[in-house]
Amino acid sequence: MKEKAQISYKNEAVFITALRKGEESAYAYLMDSYHHKLCLYAYSFCKDKNLAADMVQNVMLRLWKKRTSLKIDLSLRSYLYRSVYNEFLDQYKHRKFILNLEKEYMTAVNTLIEDDESNLHRLIQHVKKEIDNLHPRCKEIFLLSKYEGLTNLEIADYLNLSVKTVENQMTRAYAQLRDKVGEKLQSILFLLFEMYKKA
Repeated sequence: MKEKAQISYKNEAVFITALRKGEESAYAYLMDSYHHKLCLYAYSFCKDKNLAADMVQNVMLRLWKKRTSLKIDLSLRSYLYRSVYNEFLDQYKHRKFILNLEKEYMTAVNTLIEDDESNLHRLIQHVKKEIDNLHPRCKEIFLLSKYEGLTNLEIADYLNLSVKTVENQMTRAYAQLRDKVGEKLQSILFLLFEMYKKA
């Protein structure tokens, strides 16, 4: 049954029409397709898994309640991501930590989610491949920083290296990856390593 629903809902107009009619299979498909990804996106802002899940749930329920007003030509994916972002702003605009968020970084992440999903997947796979192509020591230091979350000083102590050596290797890694991937590197790295932590 699930496979049949997925095939029929690949056409977004058909999917939105089913949502407007209140078909439960359409809501189930919506959750299967977007819930986990939206939770990752929400987590990138609030850094709290429970809050992220709550925000996504609010967005999903709100969409379901006003489903009859959805436009057939709506880009549902973009709509959902924008809704989660707006939900975050609504909940946290009066909290002081929002002042510490990097506007440029948030903009970069928002730019990424406007990409076609298959293209985003290709970009992530491309970055993973380029990380694997780094020099072994350079790759080790880079992953200790990005995957384990260690500081340069902690990496230096762990590997018995100078902090300067670690800094040089990190600079080399970023330069090589940016040369291969381009300006979207930082946002892709964030999504990639948040996915690792979620898995």
